[in-house]
Amino acid sequence: MSKRRGEKMPLLEHIREFRDRMLKSVLAIGLGAVAGWILYQPIIRLLTLPFCDLKNSSLPNNDQCGDLYVNGILGPFNLQVKIALLSGIIFSAPIWIYQIWAFITPALHKKERRVAIVFATIASPLFASGSYLAYIILPHAVDVLLGFTPNNLGNLVRFDEYLDFVLRLILIFGIAFVLPLFLVALNLLGVLSGSAILKPWRVAVFICFLFTAIFTPTPDPVTMILLAIPLCILYFASGVFALLVDKRRKKNSFEQIDGSDIDKPEAL
Repeated sequence: MSKRRGEKMPLLEHIREFRDRMLKSVLAIGLGAVAGWILYQPIIRLLTLPFCDLKNSSLPNNDQCGDLYVNGILGPFNLQVKIALLSGIIFSAPIWIYQIWAFITPALHKKERRVAIVFATIASPLFASGSYLAYIILPHAVDVLLGFTPNNLGNLVRFDEYLDFVLRLILIFGIAFVLPLFLVALNLLGVLSGSAILKPWRVAVFICFLFTAIFTPTPDPVTMILLAIPLCILYFASGVFALLVDKRRKKNSFEQIDGSDIDKPEAL
């Protein structure tokens, strides 16, 4: 774009930029979905492994998990389409995360473009770490929920319901790990100071636990704590990093002022 978004822009230009970034994101998700379609069987095995390894689940027989089933003639096809699309969202996370941040950035100076690239570069491993943590606690979450089944009854689980549960857990954990990075990015852009980030730390900790209590799909406190503690750590880490950036920015401004005073010619 020739104009900076910090200046006044016509509404049509904003819409055009939104359209372009949306198309790039959709294209990236589409390419990731193709990879998910090709890797369908390995992904299925990876997702069913935590469930089939539980003690109260039927033992897999010939690579089949007895407690999970697919229903209907179109069920397998719909399942593969859903796996492909959701895999595309996860695989293409670095691209659409960058597109989102680049669009909401208040200006397109070189500084902001560099921040957007750094943001996407760091956000991707954070998103992957949150997703991996969700996968690690998945057996515990499933075990807790299946523990409510009466002793004299069995529990056959539709795989599409199980898949919705798994992917909801993975996406929530992944997105939650990226949220503190927004604070750092806003600090680098000069919108938020480190003291402004850390001042309401009690409210922030409460919001972290409230967020996990609302969006974690399991009622047990263990899963909630496993998500809330890393979120709190990331929040405080982002605040400390912002304070260091503010300190360095303040030091640089003082050096520039001193340098300008030295360069000034003495008044006659």
